[in-house]
Amino acid sequence: MHGDQPVSHADVSRARELVLEHGWNATAYQILNPGIAHWFSAAGDAVVGFVRRSGVRVVAGAPVCAPHRLRDVAVEFATDAHARGDRVCYFGAGERLEETLRRDRAHGTVGLGAQPSWNPRGWGKIVARRASLRAQLNRARNKGVVVTRWTAERAEKSPVLERLLHEWLGGLGLPPLHFLIETETIALTRDRRIFVASRGDTAVSYLVASPVPARRGWLIEQIVRGHGAPNGTSELLVDAAMHALASEGAEYVTLGLAPLSRQSRFSDPSVPPWLRLVLRWVRAHGRRFYDFDGLDRFKTKFAPEEWEEIIAIDDRAPFSMRALWAIAAAFGGSSPVTLFVRTVWRAVVQELRWLARR
Repeated sequence: MHGDQPVSHADVSRARELVLEHGWNATAYQILNPGIAHWFSAAGDAVVGFVRRSGVRVVAGAPVCAPHRLRDVAVEFATDAHARGDRVCYFGAGERLEETLRRDRAHGTVGLGAQPSWNPRGWGKIVARRASLRAQLNRARNKGVVVTRWTAERAEKSPVLERLLHEWLGGLGLPPLHFLIETETIALTRDRRIFVASRGDTAVSYLVASPVPARRGWLIEQIVRGHGAPNGTSELLVDAAMHALASEGAEYVTLGLAPLSRQSRFSDPSVPPWLRLVLRWVRAHGRRFYDFDGLDRFKTKFAPEEWEEIIAIDDRAPFSMRALWAIAAAFGGSSPVTLFVRTVWRAVVQELRWLARR
């Protein structure tokens, strides 16, 4: 399927089958989220989830296929894209694809963050040696917060979870993002795990975990906090999810991308100087709209066993402005200029609300 065509139910079902069989990247299940197009290999044994922006197919993660097919599928996908006048950029490619394409010097790479991961079977030991983490868990418990897992039927179209989502989105500095930060995750719940934190009869927060089948793992895709969630609620949700997923036999859990994380050690001397300056500027001046360091600290408090590099791979070397622009457009759902205007307007409205309350 080309990225400008609507996504059909049949394509999503076909893609889901391949994801449940071969999904290795943490982002694999996210290619089923709304707005992501699907390309299938001629053999029908592989799928690529992508959005098309500025003539670039921005891929969510990597091709979903058997490991031995990865290189051939990547070549087939690139050939199809180039025949239609498109370029290819993989976002969150993962070490398997990076190693597969490393021998091809025609590709440009750049590090855009890192994601923490754990084997949840060792979670109890982490909590036992982290007094600060135990304090946060006890703080929420002392406020009467209890976490339960909801079934897909209960979570889907739940007005309670919809209310919490709107409360959470209203407090963010950025407008709702898309692509791999899609907020509407409850609509496709049959394979996901939904954990809801409540005080008494009132739900105050929830967590969404998506499967990473080929690694017997899970991506904690979303933690949504409503206005009534006391301190420690997010930590209690993560704790409950870790224990529950470990009991199901999980061997891998990640909290997902921390953009421009200080934990990233990725280095590529071919990264253009202008791109290094842009990323430094975004980290230094984008904090008003997105708390990079705060997200880093939140994920670090859980003592990750590993930080995995999140890289983008452009099919041209060095990494291009066009590819970076397309990534920003993929997450923003529109032109980066439009996203910037919407973000500034949102900040102005928020400031006016705060002044009115004072």
